[in-house]
Amino acid sequence: MSAYHIKPPQLPIAVEGFPFISVSLILVFFAFVFGMTWLGTFLTLLTGFIVYFFRNPERKIPSDEGLVVSPADGRVLCVVPCEDTPLLGGPSQRVSIFLSVFNVHINRSPIAAKVKKVAYHAGKFFVASLDKACVHNERNTIALESSKGSVVMSQVAGLVARRIVCYLKEGDDIARGDRLGLIRFGSRVDLFLPANAVIDVKAGDCLKGGASIIGRFA
Repeated sequence: MSAYHIKPPQLPIAVEGFPFISVSLILVFFAFVFGMTWLGTFLTLLTGFIVYFFRNPERKIPSDEGLVVSPADGRVLCVVPCEDTPLLGGPSQRVSIFLSVFNVHINRSPIAAKVKKVAYHAGKFFVASLDKACVHNERNTIALESSKGSVVMSQVAGLVARRIVCYLKEGDDIARGDRLGLIRFGSRVDLFLPANAVIDVKAGDCLKGGASIIGRFA
């Protein structure tokens, strides 16, 4: 797990992808230099996929009061009640979002808030779509507090994802929809909303990070 307390520059490609892209381009160069055309072609396609994976698009963030937006691109796995909210305690509603390798993996803040707590948990690497992943997998949990209410989001590593990046530290202020980190190569994000919040999504819905509305504070 890595944490940057200063956000990197916002480029069309996430800076975390540059080392992978650079190495892949070097391998492409040497493959063609040594006449291994088939390998060079494969590596060129692989480089294109890496660039695609680390894309960092701009998003139009909804501005209405009290809204909670999606912290990630992906598909809603479930919307379930939770008896003990991570970091904050008490009941909540958990919205779990699965990110495939084809989704944008930039994570965004669901609300405008102050970062109350950031906690990293070492763990296993079960397939992120399994429900036990939210308890047993490596994860980074962030409690966000605002005047409207508090939410908790958890960046969960998956079977392939072995690197969670978070730019935040306790006490930071963050705007709704701001980029706060990413998870590399397939993952999951769990969002815990107050028990009385209105949830506007259901299992199977496809979301866009920062742009799709998850729900609203009561």
